Amino acid sequence: MEAAGNAGGIVEAAISYTGDVSDPNRTKYNLKYYTDLADELVKVGTHVLAIKDMAGVVQTRGAAKAAEMLIDAIRQKHPDVPLHIHTHDTAGAGVASMLACAKNGADVVDVAVDSMSGMTSQPSMGAIVASLQGTDIDTKLDLSDVSEYSAYWEQTRTLYAPFECTTTMKSGNADVYLNEIPGGQYTNLQFQAYSLGLGEFFEDVKKAYRQANLLLGDIIKVTPSSKVVGDLAQFMVQNKLTADDVLKKAEELSFPKSVVEFLQGAIGEPHGGFPEPLRSKVLKDMPRVKGRPGASLASLDLDVLRKELKESHSHVTEKDVMSAALYPKVTKDYLNFKEQFGPVDKLETRIFLTGPKVGEVFDVTIEKGKTLGIKTLAVAEDLTKNGEREVFFEMNGQLRSVFIKDKEAVKELHVHPKATKGDSNHLGAPMPGEVIDIRVKVGDTVEKGAPLVVLSAMKMEMVVQAPKAGKIKSLEISLGMRLEGDDLVLTFE
Repeated sequence: MEAAGNAGGIVEAAISYTGDVSDPNRTKYNLKYYTDLADELVKVGTHVLAIKDMAGVVQTRGAAKAAEMLIDAIRQKHPDVPLHIHTHDTAGAGVASMLACAKNGADVVDVAVDSMSGMTSQPSMGAIVASLQGTDIDTKLDLSDVSEYSAYWEQTRTLYAPFECTTTMKSGNADVYLNEIPGGQYTNLQFQAYSLGLGEFFEDVKKAYRQANLLLGDIIKVTPSSKVVGDLAQFMVQNKLTADDVLKKAEELSFPKSVVEFLQGAIGEPHGGFPEPLRSKVLKDMPRVKGRPGASLASLDLDVLRKELKESHSHVTEKDVMSAALYPKVTKDYLNFKEQFGPVDKLETRIFLTGPKVGEVFDVTIEKGKTLGIKTLAVAEDLTKNGEREVFFEMNGQLRSVFIKDKEAVKELHVHPKATKGDSNHLGAPMPGEVIDIRVKVGDTVEKGAPLVVLSAMKMEMVVQAPKAGKIKSLEISLGMRLEGDDLVLTFE
């Protein structure tokens, strides 16, 4: 904040809203909590205050009541600081909520263009514009212009149909008032549940989310803390654990990596402190971060990082360097993708996302004066032993072919031995996922609770721990291998 302000920027600090300020029985996040935070942020130089209602629950117990209480309390203390309200429309009450905020003194409310609004997105721009016409806070926006703008994005949206949350989610849900799942996480959590084979148990996942939140101390849920709660909820459903089970078995369970790191203090200390005795049971003698995590982190040398990236990849930009500093693994995957597949940004969106149809002709302009004419000819029916199919095409009239991995076919071909239930010498995968780290080798002697393997699925990482002390007899996995639940990971002697 100081750096942005000193550089002449406009600083906007956000306060994440959770709980319900209109409910006298919920005291952890009351009006004093929010006004104290606002005081601190104004004191250190914010120009704008934002309230991020990530789950869309500010309207609990009546939109006007909660909105009026929250905005009025901050406005009384800071009358000249602009207030910006952000929400999600998961329950369907977003328009009413934002109208209440606007009428009670908010300077800015977030909306989404009509064709991209509703459900876990923001409330409808057109609905709010129309509702405020002729009032003393008329937006002065032309509804026909909003409609035309919406129509453009409605057409654009069709290009991204493969990624629509509507494949599994058909509506919003007012149960968000119970579970407080952030709108941005709600769809991801559902997609993750389907990927983990828990799609039919999503209602259980949502209920477990509420329990997981309370287990962790009723925390502010916004990235990355919301991911911690979501990972724990999925873990509980995957392993058929109740909140009581988690507390009783905490010392022997292999918790998701995000949960362990949260309890270590890797993303800071939550308001009200860490939950005990859960924290001590999970961490045992693991290291803990004291104070602000960034204060104890080693300084990052951007020059060294830039040099390393340029040694391993070509055409590295400053944006790539910044990306690698923030998200090293994601950036590495992105740069490797570019190295393997070339300038795919030159392809049309539909061609890139869904691939060309057989017989389709399309042009790709690589640079000014250099255009490739490509025609897709055929896709081989036979699958190679590596799970690839040969794709034939013409490029500027010349016949070409490439071998492309058929990911869907590889899924169908998945054959891996399962861990025998009841055999204590067999260790099965606790969830579907990719093997991203193997921390033992055949012949190693391990203690109970020792880290053995790290699995990753849909951004959730889990360190699989030894269920008992023993000697590793065999490893049935390799790095990069995709496993299903209960696939055999290793055996003990």
